[in-house]
Amino acid sequence: MRRILGTTFVLAAFAAPLAAQAPNPNCAGVSTATQDACEKATDLFNYMMPQLGTSLVGGSHTLGVGTTLGGLGHFAIALRGNAIKGDVPDLASINVSPLGRASTNIGTKEQLLGLPAVDFAVGVFKGVSLGVTRVGGIDLIGSATYLPEVATDEVSITPEDGALKIGLGARVGILEQSLIIPGISFSYLQRDLPVVSLAASAGNADFTINQFSVKTKSWRLAAQKNLLLFQLGAGYGQDTYTSAADVNIQITSPAAANLSTAVGQEMKRTTMYGSLGFNLLIAKVVAEVGQVSGGDVSVYNSFTEAADKSRLYGSVGIRISF
Repeated sequence: MRRILGTTFVLAAFAAPLAAQAPNPNCAGVSTATQDACEKATDLFNYMMPQLGTSLVGGSHTLGVGTTLGGLGHFAIALRGNAIKGDVPDLASINVSPLGRASTNIGTKEQLLGLPAVDFAVGVFKGVSLGVTRVGGIDLIGSATYLPEVATDEVSITPEDGALKIGLGARVGILEQSLIIPGISFSYLQRDLPVVSLAASAGNADFTINQFSVKTKSWRLAAQKNLLLFQLGAGYGQDTYTSAADVNIQITSPAAANLSTAVGQEMKRTTMYGSLGFNLLIAKVVAEVGQVSGGDVSVYNSFTEAADKSRLYGSVGIRISF
């Protein structure tokens, strides 16, 4: 897990094949010796950000929950692991040219990328009764993401403002689940990764990244129905990923050069998922699988797999609710 986490973050700080695009705007004013370093760092950053955002957000806002909880006195908490079927660039094959920007094809390899998280929900208002169901129920929802300090031979990651980040949002019931009625709800959640700094090496360049942040906003239209020992769920929604970092690049050969630049990206993607839960008295084991798609990523270099390709993701965990 520590190796996967470290690899994910160093790649994030820097896509049939894509044709080379126009140079990145933030690389327009840099010196000839550092133009290629700037282009490759920006493209690697833009390539990994959508995947890191999806591994943070996943599918449902509360694992396997598509209905409101029923008002005050009701709550749910879930421990989950999110994973995305991703592609990571081959850093060892990247060499930075000191003679100006040079568009190259950067190889990629498949790898599962994931993050652990805790979801929670607290009932606030049970809604208005319509006989066999209720409408207008309200839950407070949230998540907690923990990112430990990582130190390996390849990369070091240090949280700058604490290793724990809390996300908050709300869920509104369209229909509360009952014996004969499925639950349907709409929810909105903001959650971020802790801000970190990291250091790593790739090819003939060393990277130091500060103020590395990933912020997400997402909404979900979700449904849920309990069937004795099983629970079925499904959802549809949209994610917005916003990321930024300050990057310092030191080219080590064939000639020494240094570059400092700011990188950032915002991207919106559409997601849909389904879930299956198994009832174990007060606890439920839940598995989700979904797909995220849409959005555009512009790159100067090309990648074996597209940065904005549709990607499969999944979550598994255990939830306790009352």
